[in-house]
Amino acid sequence: MVKEETKKLDINESLKILAPGTTLREGLDSILRAKTGALIVIGDNPEVIKLVDGGFYINTELTPAHLYELAKMDGGIILSSDEKKILYANTQLNPNPSIPSSETGIRHRTAQRVARQTGNLVISISQRRNIITLYKDWSKYILQDTNKVLTKANQAIQTLEKYKVVLEQAMISLSALELEDLVTLYDVCLVIQRTEMVMRVANEIEKYINELGTEGRLVSMQMDELISFVKKDGEHVIRDYVIGSYNSDIIDAITTKLRNLSSEELLDLTNIARLLGFSYDINILDITVMPRGYRILFKIPRLPPSVIKNIVKYFTNFQKILRASTEELYDVEGIGDVRAKNIKEGLRRVRDQVLLDRHLFKK
Repeated sequence: MVKEETKKLDINESLKILAPGTTLREGLDSILRAKTGALIVIGDNPEVIKLVDGGFYINTELTPAHLYELAKMDGGIILSSDEKKILYANTQLNPNPSIPSSETGIRHRTAQRVARQTGNLVISISQRRNIITLYKDWSKYILQDTNKVLTKANQAIQTLEKYKVVLEQAMISLSALELEDLVTLYDVCLVIQRTEMVMRVANEIEKYINELGTEGRLVSMQMDELISFVKKDGEHVIRDYVIGSYNSDIIDAITTKLRNLSSEELLDLTNIARLLGFSYDINILDITVMPRGYRILFKIPRLPPSVIKNIVKYFTNFQKILRASTEELYDVEGIGDVRAKNIKEGLRRVRDQVLLDRHLFKK
């Protein structure tokens, strides 16, 4: 699963390089319109250079016109690693023929083998089918028409909006249960599950945004607005309920394992419970749990993370924090008389807002 995640990241970075509005993409579009075909390797590392046979070294600036004209020749084109220069043109590339390839055409088979042998990004433009195919390591991706990608991105934004509403309902319910000291492990795992679902849709949209380039700015703004604080809130939930240590490394490890769960595994809430450190039991989701208080305390304005950490360390759980008097809060390091009163007032406002939100969602 980690390897699959790495593949997705590689392709996303490659899509940024080829996004509409970039010099390279303009050149590729010109080649596509002319239906001449091309084989382009990005990178001049030794692994690539040793595969080059023949052609000529030009070391000239990359422009759409230069790329288009050089693609009229049958050989491959080698670009610098920063995509700013065309180094070689009309070259013959000789990758290891024993490397497996699923492609049938000579150009695409060569591109796939070069990518698999070197790990570099290789672009193949089909003269007959008029499509652009990317190869990176063992990954393959076919660039789609911008209008089609934009349509898919807008559909994904609508899906994200729906998932976000469901997450907000689960989060409001969890907040109310925390204030009433009625939280079960099921409620916690449900919120973590919903958060991960939202982030997975957002990651899919991120791929579309990278492919759209300048055309994806509006989609990017919509996504940023929808997922603001979602990731942080999810991390605070994990920090509130994970068994044992809850430092940043532990939280990062848990979120990585969550991301690597398959869709089917994510639907089983006991898998999430196990990631939080709870032992497997048929009724494990029904047990009552108590938060440390991080997530709710972070809702209080102008309360520094260092002070929140001190509060949690001093009181150990949220109910004790909620019941603490101003004088008891004053005993915590970093809290003076004014801040103690602000915390009490902040908790009261959070309670009122949660109760209001729960009432509105029930309607």
